[in-house]
Amino acid sequence: MSDVKKAYRLLRKALRSRKAVQRVRRRLQAHPENHYKVAAYFADGAVNMYQMRQWYRPLAELQKLWPVVVLARNAGGAEKLLDEDAPPVAFVPTVRDLERFIAQQDIRIVLYVNQNTRNFQMFRYGRRWHVFINHGESDKMYMTTNQYKAYDYAFVAGQAARDRLSRTLWDYDVDARTLEIGRPQADHYSGSLPYTPDDRTVVLYAPTWEGDRPSAHYGSIATHGETLVAGLLATGRHRVIYRPHPRSGVLDPEYGAAHRRILAAIAEANAADATAHHVHDDGPELGWQLVAADVAIVDISAMVYDRLAAGKPLMITRPVDERASIDIGGYLSDCEWLTTDGAVGIVTEVDRVRADEDAVARLRIWVQHYFGDTTPGVATAKFHAAVEHLMGLWDDWRDREIGTISPDEDDDDEEDKEDEL
Repeated sequence: MSDVKKAYRLLRKALRSRKAVQRVRRRLQAHPENHYKVAAYFADGAVNMYQMRQWYRPLAELQKLWPVVVLARNAGGAEKLLDEDAPPVAFVPTVRDLERFIAQQDIRIVLYVNQNTRNFQMFRYGRRWHVFINHGESDKMYMTTNQYKAYDYAFVAGQAARDRLSRTLWDYDVDARTLEIGRPQADHYSGSLPYTPDDRTVVLYAPTWEGDRPSAHYGSIATHGETLVAGLLATGRHRVIYRPHPRSGVLDPEYGAAHRRILAAIAEANAADATAHHVHDDGPELGWQLVAADVAIVDISAMVYDRLAAGKPLMITRPVDERASIDIGGYLSDCEWLTTDGAVGIVTEVDRVRADEDAVARLRIWVQHYFGDTTPGVATAKFHAAVEHLMGLWDDWRDREIGTISPDEDDDDEEDKEDEL
């Protein structure tokens, strides 16, 4: 019976996937095909759309200079991209689809927002730059993975990222293979306030998910979250913006249960006081939360650095699991930690971090170290300059290659490519 149920689930999943593929193909039939020079590669489904969403607006700005397309490998992800404010989409679920599309295009730079194993199906194509742009800046172990070496270049936020890679990776030329771009997403903070500002102190609580291994157990919903949210809801002078990671509770049932209890507490507080306007934020827009919050409480995740770029007070939950990997060589060596005991006295902690002038001064120093100049527009200019630089290098290499191949040899090479396809 167990095998029959498993087979039935697999069959249903396959049917759903096939229908999704058909829907995407029908939708794209009406889209005119253009010629692109920059591709953003996304092999994930809908659950990881947050990794692409934050790049929509920076890529839209880049599109004014270079034609950009998103290479979507998963039907669910492709549907989301088509539904949302994404750049143009090419749906290439199979290697054959990918080959056919690449053969028709002049793709010179491929941007990668994550480390999906299917990235390697794209790495096979030479004569173009493969660039890791990531989906955030943080001191998580993800940011120092040896997988960086698989890419020709990496766009990093600032000096902190370079220092991190230099400390961790052997035989990796950080100066040659990384380009600093700041955080161009910060030039495009999006969304609007779902409430009218008043005299309440606004606290953003943005925990990450539970993690899939002990070294990544950064999530705080089940350890800090219920306590700190309850403490803030009880005062009548705080407004809570609760923005959990979309994968919260995927692996740990207790973590998911704690998340649901927080949602219930927020709903109850709003029902008891119509002026409270506590927010459960599960929308795609990221920006208004970072600007609106007087204090942010986040886990070790990219949200630390999203908030850091805003230059406003924040606290970071200290993981309870001692096996959780914490890089104390950067901002986490000097941050405002929130322990489980601190969560019990959360109101005092929020008041303290807002009034601590030394903490605010330290914050400014770390903002510069991680992101460089955060003047609006500077990061976008750096992003464009990095792409322009790689386009120039592409031209240099192509010119050098043409100069070493006779016309006859070049024709033979093209015939070999056609035979291979």
